[in-house]
Amino acid sequence: MAALDLSGPTLWYATRSAGVVALVLLTISLAMGVLTAGKFQTRRSPRFLVVGLHRNASLLAVVFLGIHVATTIADSYTSISWRDAVLPFGGPYRPFWLGLGAVASDLLILLTVTSLARSWLGYRAWRVIHWLSYGCWPSAVVHGLGTGHDAQVGWVRELTFGCVAVVAGAIAWRLWPGWSHRGGEFG
Repeated sequence: MAALDLSGPTLWYATRSAGVVALVLLTISLAMGVLTAGKFQTRRSPRFLVVGLHRNASLLAVVFLGIHVATTIADSYTSISWRDAVLPFGGPYRPFWLGLGAVASDLLILLTVTSLARSWLGYRAWRVIHWLSYGCWPSAVVHGLGTGHDAQVGWVRELTFGCVAVVAGAIAWRLWPGWSHRGGEFG
């Protein structure tokens, strides 16, 4: 059985791929969360479906974030430790950009833990903490644009801007007078 090469490109590709997938899932989660808060539903997309997609995308984002962080730490190309991945802005490798990733991952973990403990925490406290998702997502986007070389690749940059457009559209729908008050009922 072959050993995993920690100096080759395998972990590099795994790290980048998991990061891109985590961003897409986090985007879906945030957009569905915004729509859920606005009581969005259609005949084809009842509210329980939107809520379920939000929850499942959130949990999958955490899984891919875990893969992203673990492969980053295991990759011998950079000197990123568990401490650097959790404590923002203290590591030697690209401290600002990596720090934004640590902020995003810390907030996502906090959001996940408090969502799982929602019944013990209470709705009001959970909701206040849940507002942190509006800081988690842009931190993750800027981390992705600034940390790696992938931001220079056309399709990655376009995918990132597509994620921005999706979230901007969901927030615009939520804030636009009259849209969210109708419960999103159309179609």
